[in-house]
Amino acid sequence: MAPATSPPTATAVPAGGTPPRRTGRTRRTTALLLSCAVLAVAVLASLAVGSRDVPLGTVLEALRGTSDSQDALVVRELRVPRTLLGIAVGAALGLAGALMQALTRNPLADPGLLGVNSGAAAAMVTAVGVFGLTSRLSVVWAALLGAAVVAVAVYVLGSAGRGGATPVRLALAGTAVSAALGAYTTAQVLLDQSTFDRFRFWQVGSLAGHDLDVFWQMLPFFTAGIALGLSQARSLNALALGVDSGRALGVRVGRTRLVTALAVTLLCGAATAAAGPIWFLGLAVPHVVRALTGPDQRWVLPLSVLLAPALLLLGDVLGRVVVRPGELEVSIVTALLGAPVLIALVRRRRLAQL
Repeated sequence: MAPATSPPTATAVPAGGTPPRRTGRTRRTTALLLSCAVLAVAVLASLAVGSRDVPLGTVLEALRGTSDSQDALVVRELRVPRTLLGIAVGAALGLAGALMQALTRNPLADPGLLGVNSGAAAAMVTAVGVFGLTSRLSVVWAALLGAAVVAVAVYVLGSAGRGGATPVRLALAGTAVSAALGAYTTAQVLLDQSTFDRFRFWQVGSLAGHDLDVFWQMLPFFTAGIALGLSQARSLNALALGVDSGRALGVRVGRTRLVTALAVTLLCGAATAAAGPIWFLGLAVPHVVRALTGPDQRWVLPLSVLLAPALLLLGDVLGRVVVRPGELEVSIVTALLGAPVLIALVRRRRLAQL
């Protein structure tokens, strides 16, 4: 007698009764909502907290334009531009870091890997020391131009020869160009005291001292970079399986690498030009997001856009509070906070994969 065949079994369901796919989707949705909530709190704190705290009621009146008190003027003239710039710079650096790590398959990649930071610094000291530019906007535009030129040069060098622009070649070209430009920048600031003074302020990395003109002039670059970066999520997911598998799934590998590198250049170039180099944010935030959502770039990229500006604004608020009535620059705070977070993530038994 033939043995009875058992019916096909359904997918195993955890003890709680929730299918794994639904559990993962719920976790990602929760992470998205929490990121939005944290960003909202960070924006309110950035507008209300400083060397002089402003009540939330006064903040709302200042935003509506119904108050002309001194506190309302502080909010409108100083804290609103600072907060908007923090949102844009944070979103740019968070997304640029996630894109660089996905593109190079390197969990230690950061937005400066393409030489963008070094190009911005070299152009900045050239504008001040060689051409004598003094206005803030002219220096910002010079830094953005330098970042773009160097990023293009790195891509051209990394794509020369057989094999094209592989992640390893791009990283090596970026490292080499950054080293050369770092030597040039150091020489310029040592030879000229005025250049050193301007470069010292810019090199620290800060959201303070900028008006809305800087934000509005950099906004098109932020917007274009974010749009390009988010559009590559599916292609980067396919490339995570390998170049051959990505091609089999219909991904145009060269185009994906070029568009991703262009997005990183726009994002990191505009952020560095406007606020100076801010470390650890683009490196640590994608790791935090992947720990919450997994490696799916359709979630990693947009959540990096939300979580990075929230952390940047909270770091900026912390810098205003810890040394009142003085101020600690935000890049120092992000470095102090980002390093322990990154060490904790590295020490985890299961590190979220790229």
